[in-house]
Amino acid sequence: MRSLVEPASPAIALPSDQGATGRNLGRHELALLGEVILSGTLTSTKGTFVKRLERDFAELLEVDYASACASGTAAIHCAIAAINPNPGDEIITSPITDMGALAPILYQGAIPVFADVDPLTCNVNAETIRAALSDRTRAIVVTHLFGNPCDMPDILALAAERGIPVIEDCAQAFLASDRGRTVGTMGTISCFSLQQGKHITTGEGGLVVTKDPVLARRIELFINKAWGYGDENPDHYFLALNYRMSELQGAVGLAQLDRLEAAVIRRISLANKLSSYLRNLPGVTTPVLRGQSRHVYWKYCLRADRPGWNGGVGSLAKELRIRGIAAMPRYIQKPAFACAVFSEQRTFGNSRFPFTLARPEAVDYSVSRFPGTFAALNGIIVLPWNDRYTDDHVDYIAHSIRDAVASLERG
Repeated sequence: MRSLVEPASPAIALPSDQGATGRNLGRHELALLGEVILSGTLTSTKGTFVKRLERDFAELLEVDYASACASGTAAIHCAIAAINPNPGDEIITSPITDMGALAPILYQGAIPVFADVDPLTCNVNAETIRAALSDRTRAIVVTHLFGNPCDMPDILALAAERGIPVIEDCAQAFLASDRGRTVGTMGTISCFSLQQGKHITTGEGGLVVTKDPVLARRIELFINKAWGYGDENPDHYFLALNYRMSELQGAVGLAQLDRLEAAVIRRISLANKLSSYLRNLPGVTTPVLRGQSRHVYWKYCLRADRPGWNGGVGSLAKELRIRGIAAMPRYIQKPAFACAVFSEQRTFGNSRFPFTLARPEAVDYSVSRFPGTFAALNGIIVLPWNDRYTDDHVDYIAHSIRDAVASLERG
């Protein structure tokens, strides 16, 4: 076994989705990009490729409307803007998420209210959301973290009781499903990210889907500065931004749609193999799936909380990095509400807006209110995952984890 003080090169170099080794990009993308360049039209307001991506993605999910935009953050912003909260309205969300899913809430003048999470799945659920509800709740955002679906039937039932729309954050969950229903088709609006490391990538990009024609119209307007393209008497109908996707991005995304299902199946198959190798390993818990759910493994998230390991999950992550595995302890180093945006209310100048409109309970981030969140972050290690992995890569990861655990067990 290699010593911590004598690291050696890994036996196998793992593919990385940050470059060519971990991405299936090639001739099809180049062919469609060539068509865009030869057309001379790079803007989606005049071109056809973004429209084709929107059409084909809507057909894939069997929804009525899909709108492409500049990023996953833009997708969330479009969804929040479509819901159209008043300043000071509250939107329930997860404390284990990217800031890109939270900043749009603040930009629309609403207050993010954090629901605790299940420490085993790191997802919000109906019970934790119920505890965060108030008479100011305007919407609920559910994040299917790492590609593991939230318990949508219970969440949707709770939202229906209150007449509250549900926004699905599917950035990490392309083609995941819960009880046979595809993630992104159950909420009022759903958002996807096409960032570099996602199941489909355009470098940066996003998609927003809905079955509601009124919301679809507002989403499309928000992407286009609220200018009514094609209207008889167009105007800038309300405050909005330019969140358009270019034709170049549209072509790259379109080229990948027909490979998505096969890529997801491969991720699942290899993840299942790793889980079987790690079963009954002391101190390690493989991803927890609810019955009848399909986890699509944007990343592979382990729980590792063995008493007696000096340094906890950090020590295991360090051992794995020595072996060439880019393990991330905790995923994010602190809950979102511990970032200065929230803890110090750093928003627009010195105004603290919209926090100045918040109920005290809505901005109470006491540790005691989030036991699941802290338990989750303190006990997880996130492993890189992509559909260019082979059986040999998975064998190597499994061997490395067992080797690292044995080293920690010996102290």
